[in-house]
Amino acid sequence: MPANVIFLSVPGLRHADLANMPNLNKLVAGGTSTRINHAFPAVTWPSQANLLTGKMPTDHGVVANGFFWRKENKVEMWTAWNEVIQQPQIWDVLKADHPELKSAAWFPMLSKGCNADYVCMPAPIHQPDGSEELWCYTKPQEYYGSLLESLGHFPLQHFWGPMANIKSSAWIANSAAAAATKFKPNFFYIYLPHLDYQAQKFGPNSEQATQSVKELDELIGQFSADMQNAYDSEVCWMIASEYVITEVDHVLYPNRILRSADLLQLKHEENGGELIDFENTPAWALVDHQFSHIFVNQSHHDLIEKIADLFKDCKGVDEVLVGNSRDKYGMDHERSGEIIVISESHSWQAYYWWTDDQLAPSFARTVDIHRKPGYDPVELHFDMATKSIPLDATLIKGSHGAPSKSEQQRGVFLSNQPALVESESIDDHALFDVVLNRFK
Repeated sequence: MPANVIFLSVPGLRHADLANMPNLNKLVAGGTSTRINHAFPAVTWPSQANLLTGKMPTDHGVVANGFFWRKENKVEMWTAWNEVIQQPQIWDVLKADHPELKSAAWFPMLSKGCNADYVCMPAPIHQPDGSEELWCYTKPQEYYGSLLESLGHFPLQHFWGPMANIKSSAWIANSAAAAATKFKPNFFYIYLPHLDYQAQKFGPNSEQATQSVKELDELIGQFSADMQNAYDSEVCWMIASEYVITEVDHVLYPNRILRSADLLQLKHEENGGELIDFENTPAWALVDHQFSHIFVNQSHHDLIEKIADLFKDCKGVDEVLVGNSRDKYGMDHERSGEIIVISESHSWQAYYWWTDDQLAPSFARTVDIHRKPGYDPVELHFDMATKSIPLDATLIKGSHGAPSKSEQQRGVFLSNQPALVESESIDDHALFDVVLNRFK
């Protein structure tokens, strides 16, 4: 049995994409191939937490790609550290069972401060003037200096936004291969984000998305050879979709719906732009791809039901979960909103609350993943001529996050080792045990 496991976490990887991935097919030939039932919400942070803990959001507490910290009336998007995961992770369990084993975490989004032996994760330094200095959090702390000498800075500008491309995934792969050569971790979790960009911007069936599939496959071909050279023994490869991106032709604006019902209180920036008054608003929506958490300030039953009723008959809405009904998808957690609004697979949700673009907040037209209280894929459409983002959410042609109710919403799990999964499909959090079984 191989003593080393390399786990590739690949957002957006579909079964249909394998037809354009000869290198990946060669890597897993004769091994395991099955479908993944992605737990809701099928977005980055919760999906990765499911894989790494073997639990659902009710247990691990990662309910979206950000949090609303109620006591502080503060929204935190994309900056949280590993401590927000409320369950032991795979490197914790492996270390407890096999103290001699070493683990590496390469770019899972909540890995800063985790107990893996080796870590690499973007951590740009924010300067007082608003500028950013490229840097990565690494463990050992000094290891980024070594990567910097051999590979240059991690290309953050190609990791997200209008310039996102294969260069970021290539840097991740090359740095992982360097770490494997130096440290030889027994379990190596590696996040390759490349399929995320064009599928959202142009649609998962677009020419641009297909080209991204081919680019990633070429990268996997070189990467697999580099990793095999880094290890002295056989390697067990595992490749898992984090989620699948579906075509969308409709967008819902939960905060505008709340505003029209006089349930959204606003305040103004110095330049006149409108902001949500988190402390005093009766309700607001933290929007994330194909779902939103509706946070209700005064949690009276009648008000919650009134708000839920606003969404139940909206076009593009599939389900509205209130209170205990959130547990249908393992989301009955104190960090969740009192109400969760879930889109149909062809629809997604935008965070916009303004009704006049002249009153949009200053960050709305910029690539600013931290100040926006919600996910904004329109940043992919940044206009280089005007140096701004068009305030047109209908530009987005692909999304994800809704429960995987159809085959088109189910991803793939692949391995070069046979019979790792005997069933035709597997729940994403069950892959945790598939990994652990390789070390028994």
